[in-house]
Amino acid sequence: MTTETGEISIVCNHCDRDIPAQNIDLHRVHCARNLEKCKICGDMVPKKHAEEHFSNTHAPVPCSMCKETIAREVFDNHKGETCPKRIVTCEFCEFPLPAVDLAEHQEVCGNRTELCYQCNSYVRLRETYSHQTKCPGSVLNNVESSRIPRAAEGDGNGRRRRDGNGVSNKRLFFTIAITGIAVLIGSLFFQRKPEGS
Repeated sequence: MTTETGEISIVCNHCDRDIPAQNIDLHRVHCARNLEKCKICGDMVPKKHAEEHFSNTHAPVPCSMCKETIAREVFDNHKGETCPKRIVTCEFCEFPLPAVDLAEHQEVCGNRTELCYQCNSYVRLRETYSHQTKCPGSVLNNVESSRIPRAAEGDGNGRRRRDGNGVSNKRLFFTIAITGIAVLIGSLFFQRKPEGS
């Protein structure tokens, strides 16, 4: 084979690279003595680094969560999607837990109920989405009867029913109040004493 400069080159039978013909004998000796072809990826690796190359590039990796040994090529997929001990969150309460426990947790958690403030009935968390589309008190389902006064405005005893924002606003005010009290107590408790007294 001839290169652009007109030199004749020969392919080394050990590393499969084109080597100038005048250097081929020296190259073959050096190449056979110092390099070896990786059996997995085919890269030429210095013999003294062959084990390091295998362990850093091809060796199976132990998963720190489930303690299984996983092939390096699929380790990222295992860690993010298939490891039974990876942390996932419950769709109902957003509690983080291992994936292996998720189905059992959601079976219990999805059966909890919350009050629907539009129809004043208790609905399972797992049925919330379908209930919202079929709720008799929903604005979407009562568009045609918008001129008729809504009986759902009260609870039948002359009291006005709470809307969903009333509860969340109370929680917000409660959280702010507790936080303020905690900051006040913390500042009093950890107040520095003047030096020299």
